Amino acid sequence: MKIAFIVDPIDEFKIHKDTTFAIMREAAARGHELHVMQQENLLWRGNVVSGNASRLHLTGDKTNWYRVENAAETPLQQFDAVLMRKDPPFDMEYVYSTYLLELAETQGARVFNRPRAIRDYNEKMAIARYPRYTPPSLITRQETLIREFLAEHGDIILKPLDGMGGASVFRVHAGDHNVGVIIEMLTHYGRRTIMAQRYIPEIRDGDKRILVIGGKVVPYSLARIPRQGETRGNLAAGGTGVARELSPRDREIATTLAPELDAHGLLLVGLDVIGDYLTEVNVTSPTCFQEITEQTGFNVAGMMLDALEQAVLR
Repeated sequence: MKIAFIVDPIDEFKIHKDTTFAIMREAAARGHELHVMQQENLLWRGNVVSGNASRLHLTGDKTNWYRVENAAETPLQQFDAVLMRKDPPFDMEYVYSTYLLELAETQGARVFNRPRAIRDYNEKMAIARYPRYTPPSLITRQETLIREFLAEHGDIILKPLDGMGGASVFRVHAGDHNVGVIIEMLTHYGRRTIMAQRYIPEIRDGDKRILVIGGKVVPYSLARIPRQGETRGNLAAGGTGVARELSPRDREIATTLAPELDAHGLLLVGLDVIGDYLTEVNVTSPTCFQEITEQTGFNVAGMMLDALEQAVLR
């Protein structure tokens, strides 16, 4: 296959843990042809959606790990698969990219995850589709409602709807003297909607990333355990990743959601579960492939390529 990856600058990849690199490496090992472009390289011209894409060669070296050829403007339908792996924030530029990618689909491009599904599944708000699995939550930009939610639950998490890696996530207690300024900052004085969730004490045991690929569930999660004195388990916030077999509740959540996610064109999804509760549905650029593979021997990237190859042949 001829595969295009829409990514952040590849010079910034940390290949010892990067999931996109793991997918690239597996694809190259299978003889597939790799191309890369950035979000800014997407364009519509002459009624065709194209990308200024560069052929990518993996060298096998840990330092100078890649070589690229000169970029060429290539219609996206000329690739067998286009993988959208740009990290959040999910801002308007990201939305514009999904519009272009959705138009490319009408011209024959195969895009994973599907652009409309990425827009439909806001990574924080998507849990509202599955209330039986979620903790008490509130989505609003009204300070009075957030304060009422805090008064009811006493210990809550506040977070923006468009972030990643635990950025701007706050734990707030009843009686905290900084409540007002935190709410003002996150909501931009009532102009931006945020999410509040009841604090889940089981975060001490890890924020579990459960991967769903092609409608099937990876049998291991990566529990991201917060460092001492920290609420967030995100690896980007200093958490430690520990691979674990799925609990019965983990498997129930993942297997229940998997068919619907797959039907919507979400080939790769990362479910975040704390304790027994679903807290996020990650659809932009789910990670943790390498950590799970290194600790368990389960080839997550191989499962991803199996699913991608099958999807292209449908």
